[in-house]
Amino acid sequence: MLLAVAQWVAGQDMVYLIHSNTLNFDEKRLPDAQILRGNVIFRHDSALMYCDSAYFFDKQNSLHAFSHVRFVQGDTLFGYGDALYYDGNTKKARLRNNVKLVHFSTVLTTDSLNYDRTTNLAYYFTGGTIKDSLNTLTSVWGQYHPPTKQAIFRNQVELENPNFTLSSDTLKYNTENHIADIVGPTEIVYEEETTILSTLGQYNTENEQSTLYERSQVIHNDGKQMTGDTIFYDKQNGYGRVWGNMEMKDTVQQMTLYGNYGEMYELDSRGFATDSALMVDWSSEDYGYMHADTLFTEDVHYTLDSTDIDTTYKQLRAHHNVRIYRTDMQAVCDSAVYNGRDSIMELHTEPVCWNENNQISADFIEIFMQDGVVHHAHGTGAAMVSKQESARYFDQLSGKEMTAYIQNGELVQVDVSGNAETIFYPHEDDGSFIGMNRTQSSYVQIYFENEQVHHVLFTTETTGTLYPLNQVPAGTDKLSAFFWATKERPLKPGDVFDNPERTPRPAGAPISATDDNEEDKNTNKTKISRSTSTKNKRKQ
Repeated sequence: MLLAVAQWVAGQDMVYLIHSNTLNFDEKRLPDAQILRGNVIFRHDSALMYCDSAYFFDKQNSLHAFSHVRFVQGDTLFGYGDALYYDGNTKKARLRNNVKLVHFSTVLTTDSLNYDRTTNLAYYFTGGTIKDSLNTLTSVWGQYHPPTKQAIFRNQVELENPNFTLSSDTLKYNTENHIADIVGPTEIVYEEETTILSTLGQYNTENEQSTLYERSQVIHNDGKQMTGDTIFYDKQNGYGRVWGNMEMKDTVQQMTLYGNYGEMYELDSRGFATDSALMVDWSSEDYGYMHADTLFTEDVHYTLDSTDIDTTYKQLRAHHNVRIYRTDMQAVCDSAVYNGRDSIMELHTEPVCWNENNQISADFIEIFMQDGVVHHAHGTGAAMVSKQESARYFDQLSGKEMTAYIQNGELVQVDVSGNAETIFYPHEDDGSFIGMNRTQSSYVQIYFENEQVHHVLFTTETTGTLYPLNQVPAGTDKLSAFFWATKERPLKPGDVFDNPERTPRPAGAPISATDDNEEDKNTNKTKISRSTSTKNKRKQ
């Protein structure tokens, strides 16, 4: 057994040879080197180095160690490899071939590892793996800091977890708390379930909670997607929260919710949007737009009575200040419910709808859809259809119950029942007004062609009077349910975000936004395809 002691140099921590079975010199081949073999041990301050053989350059304060190399720092950091090149002046160690670095439950494996004892940083650059108690991470380049247990990975980064796989360009990861800091394009994939896309954020791989920034996305295989400026997502509990420019898209239902804040619950596919909330229905070429203070959406499960088959439909609820735009119909109300099972939209609390030049109002309105377009609207309670014929004159139909049918985006028929009343302004062939025709009936059907009244069918009990325009009794040119709310109408998709003051409903007396005393400048300008008969037509 031989012992050797390195020369001491002032101001430097020297590497000491603690043990070697043999010591030789070969000045011709390895000048200034001690050739050591058998149970070789070195010490440099708190670090111990073991190997089968070594070249020790005591004047340079460095060594080359070979075979069964083991590097030990304190009682927590252990390095292994086939070769070690250590410089005591810079405190830098280079482990090569079959390298393994063990720090508590963290194991780093690579072929080439550099370790700087001054900064306490270990890094590899030809590909490596870090494995802890939960995850396995691989990359081309990697760095590990034992004091903080923080690692950095670059180039072809892969994090393997029993539940998911994370792929990235750059990733920071802590082996103690298992939190991954996303700092580059990253994809997290739960096979056949969910994909998360982000360029900046934090993902806790232990509880699978994440906070994501910069337009990140959570995409589910069932067609639902969530995008936002900031997303909190809890994968285990199926919950997401979004702040800023939120989008919740359902590619199956072909519907998207927008807003500046929203939440999503995966268990029953519930979600809501608020703060500039908007729903866009893109299930047909005619897109539908709905705005409200808050929009709720959920999947409703039910069983078909005849088959006992479970099925699901989408339900949408809109609360407060609802505004809707479609090319074939526009509407405002205080709250609304859309039932995907029957394709029916319910409008509650002072609803008003518009189609072409017609205004439809009632206490409660249902809009029935077929193949993505409006088929008809059904109103109950103070139900009414109004159309402005000129600055002063309004065609009006009113009753307890009303159904308005729409074809190719145009109103084609209106059925009114229960105290049905009408006011029409029939025209001559040249378009001039004949007078005002006012009728009362229990039931009436009105047919339209080219946006004009084509003909009217009444019951036999109908009564009515045709007044010349200069002999219309005061107060009889408006039905009791009449009001004119055209200033509230959304005329384009962006208008759903407007907030005009609601037109008050009449309280026993008709009202209008138009001044009845205004000079009628358009009396002779209205053009119709056919004159409306001044006689009441009997229903056969």
